[in-house]
Amino acid sequence: RYFLVGSNPAETKYRVLKIDRTEPKDLVIIDDKHVYTQQEVRELLGRLDLGNRTKIGQKGSSGLSRAVSAFGVVGFVRFLEGYYIVLITKRRKMADIGGHAIYKIEDTNMIYIPNDSVRVTHPDEARYLRIFQNVDLSSNFYFSYSYDLSHALQYNLTVLRMPLEILKTETTQTRQESFDIFEDEGLSTQGGSGVFGICSKPYEKYVWNGKLLEAVKNTVHRDWLLYIIHGFCGQSKLLIYGRPIYVTLIARRSSKFAGTRFLKRGANCEGDVANEVETEQILYDASVMSFSAGSYSSYVQVRGSVPLYWSQDISTMMPKPPITLDQADPFAHVAALHFDQMLQRFGSPIIILNLVKEREKRKHERILSEELVAAVTYLNQFLPPEHAIIYIPWDMAKYTKSKLCNVLDRLNVIAESVVKKTGFFVNRPDSYCSILRPDEKWNELGGCVVSTGRLQTGVLRTNCVDCLDRTNTAQFMVGKCALAYQLYSLGLIDKPNLQFDTDAVRLFEELYEDHGDTLSLQYGGSQLVHRVKTYRKIAPWTQHSKDIMQTLSRYYSNAFS
Repeated sequence: RYFLVGSNPAETKYRVLKIDRTEPKDLVIIDDKHVYTQQEVRELLGRLDLGNRTKIGQKGSSGLSRAVSAFGVVGFVRFLEGYYIVLITKRRKMADIGGHAIYKIEDTNMIYIPNDSVRVTHPDEARYLRIFQNVDLSSNFYFSYSYDLSHALQYNLTVLRMPLEILKTETTQTRQESFDIFEDEGLSTQGGSGVFGICSKPYEKYVWNGKLLEAVKNTVHRDWLLYIIHGFCGQSKLLIYGRPIYVTLIARRSSKFAGTRFLKRGANCEGDVANEVETEQILYDASVMSFSAGSYSSYVQVRGSVPLYWSQDISTMMPKPPITLDQADPFAHVAALHFDQMLQRFGSPIIILNLVKEREKRKHERILSEELVAAVTYLNQFLPPEHAIIYIPWDMAKYTKSKLCNVLDRLNVIAESVVKKTGFFVNRPDSYCSILRPDEKWNELGGCVVSTGRLQTGVLRTNCVDCLDRTNTAQFMVGKCALAYQLYSLGLIDKPNLQFDTDAVRLFEELYEDHGDTLSLQYGGSQLVHRVKTYRKIAPWTQHSKDIMQTLSRYYSNAFS
């Protein structure tokens, strides 16, 4: 057998899983549901060691040997023979949210479970193993032991507050049956706080190892299940007059309809789109760490391919293969499913910022715009006017080429109007300074104001054709605008405005560039071609030669790798 021993960070509590190695095909895992102390685990392992030695009194041959030390279980997988267990063997801390560490997987190890004596070999096993290991788990996969990365901070912090509310209502109901669940502990007087441990279910769409944990999900204790997200995570620290402010950027890539550029385009029949990434910027004051007492703020936006059935044929070896619409969808069925998902997760308004080219000599990108407009117009008939999908077309390429206007100034206007509609999340009521010095921009801010702070309702969904370069710059501008509001709401600046070339924005721009590069490598096979600097028109001449190199590297990876 294999024994999997897990402990808490302080090494005071332990759990043990027993994995049977005599089954050639099936996975037999026994979880005794018992929490051991360090002493008990030592005794247990000692007993196992003694009981499994070959001859009594032999010191040399140990009955129990340590196979591997790991930081977590990614999951279990089977191809044509028995099961493998995938373990995280190296990790690196990337960020910290309210004392919860977020780690990046640096290295993993696959261990074959069945014993050699019962192994039924299959000639094709090695091939499947190789295909499986093509997914490099050490590239931008993240996990956290104590924080749910698949949900946004707003969800996590509002869910944490719920059990208390539920408890208050439940204790009043149970009284009628003259039976109090907290009677013997004498806790009923305190409203039962601290009795409930809460654990939210992860959001399947952004979990990448859901399939690998399926085999054990219902048999082992919840603490063994470690959910992994894929995307990007970065954190920077700002010191504002000695107050440590952490700026964190987390991008969650959807695991449904995932795949690289040109191979995955548009949407599948369930309304999941290609290159769908949710980007969340979290700001918090690290002088007070706890979620209940500290100041936290976040803003979420989404990118994703145009939700229609469309594709590009790459066999032609053209740098820009023509866009074809594969299936007529007069009732916007796919788009409807897609926006359904979004409305359920974010509420309304859903704002679409479409950066696709409008004017072209040869009709190429415009095909998508025309279809998308038709779909949105059709769907809006079925939504109440106040919850309608808002569609903003803005041909970014055209504005970049024109000499008259500055792209980023125009984008800033759009960003302001978007943030004004959705609002943002902050877990504390408006500070006193906003009453002393009222700001008209602040008072017009949308979203939902509750007693505990503000909630973001609705979301911005940005797309171009690839959702890489133009999208990243647009998202950066919206993020910069939201960042100003976030800093203002935490009482750190006196007006919700931020200028370029300030330390805060420079730091934020670097985070966004990293984020864009990482997502671009995952989907397009190269780093960003056009950066924020390109659009600000302050990029040096050397940058343009880099751009050409990136374009070529993208073309190469699309065509050959």
